[in-house]
Amino acid sequence: MGATAGAVWGRAEQQDFRSRVRGTLLGAAVGDALGAPVDGLDLDAVRREHGAEGLTDLAPAHGRRGAVTHLTQLTLFSVDGLIRAQVRRDTGAWHPPTDLHRAYLRWAATQRDWGPDLRREEDGWLAREEWLYARRAAPRALLLGLGDATMGTPQAPKNPGERGPEAAARSAPFGLLVGWEPQLVAQLAVECAAQTHGHPGGYLTAGAYAVIVHGLARGESLDAAVQRALALLAARPGHEPVAAALQHALGAVRQGLPTADRVTELIGDAAAEGVLAAAVYCALVGEDVRHGLRLAVNHGGPSAAAGALTGGLLGALHGETALPPAWLAELEGRPTVLELADDFAMEMTQGPALHGPAGSSPGWLTRYPRA
Repeated sequence: MGATAGAVWGRAEQQDFRSRVRGTLLGAAVGDALGAPVDGLDLDAVRREHGAEGLTDLAPAHGRRGAVTHLTQLTLFSVDGLIRAQVRRDTGAWHPPTDLHRAYLRWAATQRDWGPDLRREEDGWLAREEWLYARRAAPRALLLGLGDATMGTPQAPKNPGERGPEAAARSAPFGLLVGWEPQLVAQLAVECAAQTHGHPGGYLTAGAYAVIVHGLARGESLDAAVQRALALLAARPGHEPVAAALQHALGAVRQGLPTADRVTELIGDAAAEGVLAAAVYCALVGEDVRHGLRLAVNHGGPSAAAGALTGGLLGALHGETALPPAWLAELEGRPTVLELADDFAMEMTQGPALHGPAGSSPGWLTRYPRA
């Protein structure tokens, strides 16, 4: 799918794009929810609690089955920020990293406030969704990076030593900008990741993941999308560990049947690049979405992040109908995820009809204010 900004989308193109947007966001959320109950447990502990095959179905976390973590919360605010950036473009205020930073600050406020009652009209509708105010053990890097109004950049990043996978795990929405060139998708994801994860491994992994999702959303194979990410990484300082991890994932596919030990080995010390490598591997070798996600969460590392990254890849690749219905049925916040996905798809395909020179929708500008 090579549509560009301003291009006319056919009906079939719009339907395919919406399915991939829904698939990406729902897939990432389902992977997050599947991994949440075993996040951070070693493999022996997972098997003691869930049996010899490990976790094979949704299990309770945060008080319910299907609960998501901060990873899904921030992914939704990534989508909100991207829509707001497109709407604000009409005003001449076109700097998407700033709009994403504002969106992430709106998420950070949910972690301090008790509920949406005091949110301002200009915060938009997502910030008033009460279920998003749940605190789901967000790591210190996120809370510090978004703890004040100063925006980190690749030149002056927040948390310059932070290599965790959290920035990558909120970056799938950047890949859904199918009208953008891949290098611009990578740059935006890198700039937004540096707002909380300042180590090159952290922000370059976010860029690589966004480019892989971008290729899948445009109809490429996963292998081709990874190769494109590798080619784009080659020009960036500090890319070597990320590139090596992705190459390792591609090589592991040829090493026999997938095992939890192989996934654990790819994850390594749980830095962002290792978790992405494991996600790429699980998406490549999984017999179907369910199998790929089970592989992604049964290991001794960050299961929620690995599940979220894998789910985003599989959802972008196959679309929403490939996701396990029984897991979707119990997914926390599913109506919100779907509503936001459809809003994103409508904005990207029909934005000029919502807030263009010929007129605008007051309801849309209430949902996604230009302020």
